[in-house]
This record gives sequence, structure tokens and C-alpha cells, in this order.
Amino acid sequence: MDLQEFNAEMLYFEGDGNPLVDELLEKAASDYGPASEVMLMRALALDGKNLVALIGLYRFYYYQGRYADGIKVAHRVMAVVGDKIGFPANWKDISLLSVKNGLVHSFCLVRLYFFALKAAGYLHLRMLNYEDGREMIEKVVAMDSSDRIGAKLLLDILDNKKADIVPFPRQPEAC
Repeated sequence: MDLQEFNAEMLYFEGDGNPLVDELLEKAASDYGPASEVMLMRALALDGKNLVALIGLYRFYYYQGRYADGIKVAHRVMAVVGDKIGFPANWKDISLLSVKNGLVHSFCLVRLYFFALKAAGYLHLRMLNYEDGREMIEKVVAMDSSDRIGAKLLLDILDNKKADIVPFPRQPEAC
């Protein structure tokens, strides 16, 4: 699961942009090699709550097959977003009332939160951590009755055993 379901309009968040952070993000986007991770980490050192930098780092780890690192970043995204929309600190404590209250703050950020939770759950499944992955996916499905986040398919696959979710073999990094 990649967080790139969010297009440019959805990634427009309020707040003052830091020109140095923006420059680091531009460089990271144009490189996408090992130096990209360094630039993303530098951007986050300057602004640890920058969602564009966090999502960029998540994507970097996802495409590098560094799923454990991706899970950590997905949790950071949830912490930053959850704080902005008044969600409980622990995703397990989110209720439909939490979602309703979060929607008052930002529909987009509520969706981003659940995409991040789905992403973390998916990566747990890829790492064969089925219990953790299932629990996360079940929470997304429970909070998204219209399945706009698209987590129900993952749950259906797990429930019906229509397919095995297996990790891809790690390949040596080209960079």
C-alpha cells in the first residue's frame, strides 16, 4: 500500500513553508537514490511534522522494501495528523465519534490518517505480521463503511484466503 493515492491538491496543507525544507524536498524528489533519504531526514530535522517530507520518506522506504522503516514513518504520519484532528494518541482508541470530530477539522487529514493506518497494516502483512496487519486493516474497515480507503479488499483476501500475501525476496539495492 502506497500513500500516493494523495494527489497534489490533497497534499496542500496549511502552514508556513520553510524555504530550506522545500529545497531539500525538491532535491530529494529529483534524486531518489541514497542521497534522497539523507535529504528527507534533513528536512524532517528542520520540521519533524512536515507531512510532505514524511510521506516522501514513507515512499522511499516502501520502494526500497524497507517495510519496518515504512511502518515507523506511517505511525509518525498518524501521530502528526492525529494531533491536528484531535484523534486519540493510539489508533486502537479511535471511534466513530473520533472520526466525526476529526471531520470537523479536515476531511483530507482524516483520509490521510486512515491511508497511513492502512499502509502500516499492509506492510505488516508483507512482513508476515498477520495479527498486527489484520487488526489495523479491520480498524480502517470499521471506520470507513463506504470503503473509500479501499481496505476491505485486503480484509476479504485474508478472510477468504483467496491469495497468499508473501514478501518479495529482497534484491540488492541498485544505488
